Amino acid sequence: MYLTQGLHRALQRHPDKTALCHISGEGERASTFTQFANAVARRAAALRAHGIASNDRVAIFSFNDDAMIVTLMACWWLGAIACPMNVRWSIPELRHAVDDSGAALLVTDASSAMTAAELSDQVRVMASTDLAAQAAGLAPVEDTRCGGDALAAILYTGGTTGRAKGVMLSHANFWSASMTRGAELNNSPDSVSLLVAPLFHVAGLGRLIGQSIVGGSCITLPQFRAEVVLDAIERHGISDIIVVPTMLQALLEAPGFAAMRVQSLTRIAFGAAPMPPDLLDRALAVWPDADFFQAYGMTETAGAVCINMPINHRPSTRDSSRLRSVGRAGLGAEIRIVDAKGRECPRGEAGELKVRGPMVTRGYWNLPDVTAQTLRDGWLHTGDGARMEADGYIFMTDRIKDMIITGGENVYPAEVEAALRSHPDVTDAAVIGMPDTRWGESVHAVIVVRPGADAEPDILKAVLQAWCRTQLAGYKCPRSVSFVEAMPLSAAGKVLKTSLRAAYGAGVTA
Repeated sequence: MYLTQGLHRALQRHPDKTALCHISGEGERASTFTQFANAVARRAAALRAHGIASNDRVAIFSFNDDAMIVTLMACWWLGAIACPMNVRWSIPELRHAVDDSGAALLVTDASSAMTAAELSDQVRVMASTDLAAQAAGLAPVEDTRCGGDALAAILYTGGTTGRAKGVMLSHANFWSASMTRGAELNNSPDSVSLLVAPLFHVAGLGRLIGQSIVGGSCITLPQFRAEVVLDAIERHGISDIIVVPTMLQALLEAPGFAAMRVQSLTRIAFGAAPMPPDLLDRALAVWPDADFFQAYGMTETAGAVCINMPINHRPSTRDSSRLRSVGRAGLGAEIRIVDAKGRECPRGEAGELKVRGPMVTRGYWNLPDVTAQTLRDGWLHTGDGARMEADGYIFMTDRIKDMIITGGENVYPAEVEAALRSHPDVTDAAVIGMPDTRWGESVHAVIVVRPGADAEPDILKAVLQAWCRTQLAGYKCPRSVSFVEAMPLSAAGKVLKTSLRAAYGAGVTA
């Protein structure tokens, strides 16, 4: 189980088939599996020339493109550990991840180079184009075929304690997650996957790995633009795509949308937020024969561990009671819903979802105490609230860790609260997610102002939003702000976020 195996297999079976095609404003750049494998072996040689060896960490700061995929594969070719970084992070967030991972090198694309340059005092920074130029002059190196329990990647996910945590994922984790999904939902080697979900997120990276295993083709886009996606689907015969509901809505409402342009799509996966039934109906009218399915997973599980299968979404076989379900435990995953004492809940009763299986992370990089708290008795305690019905279908009830999902991005309130409390005019801050018709949820901050602060509320709101943008990615910054004299507290002194949600659930706009 090593993540370069699929590349060797594809090279043997269809060397002249298109492996990668990147679409950008400058045009398209395609490569066959022969060219792809050669680029990976030479890129590995270039990394080795820069001192990268087995188990070294390589930070990758890039929008989706073919060069990023080559660098990822080159890391695995050498036995190194890839650390993809979120391109929307602020400099402090990037510094933390680079420092925490101990990355020996940071590889960046051209559009991220200026931001990456600010980290040059902390880590060696190299442009992907320069690395490729060096690689072209080097002889390819042999694949180490490193795999199994060896780490393949460290993916950083927002922290409930205010700092992002590095999730350690092995070759076996990714392989197991991809193979078990493929066993339930056939992933044909003839498929053409559009990788528009960021490769620094587990959904995008997992889809890349699934395609690599079967030898399918990948089309990359640096970011989601509805018109560009429509054009890519039409011209490249895209067969499958991963979307969040807001992306699907944007496609259907794009000025250039026409059903005939997108009929090559046969599989549409969605997740990260509930799919509104009316939006699903509109999509099914366009793709009546496509497989729509919802998935639930997390970074710590290398992808989906629950799948709500296509049969529950098709108009002819739809069970409306299951549309809000994330499905049943996928192959290889064992799931239980437990109460606060760890006892399995009766069917239909809400509790915490826990999971175990070969796809579950080895833990958090440099955080043994957090690892021990999260991985107990062989189970991953997700912190997500859910209930399981008698037939095994799982419904998410709330997020015990208060995570907010806005536009498909995870936001942990503790990170935003820490940033807000660092402002001199803020005594206390609490962050909650509010319903948002466009983004699913938006970030709302409730603030207790320092006595004596004389700024007008509207001015202070703008000041605090600007303050957050210096420390956090834009999507984490509050879109709306309320000011209170004191927080509602429990008898134990904890902020009652249920009270805040009740108080500000109506009339808050993004």
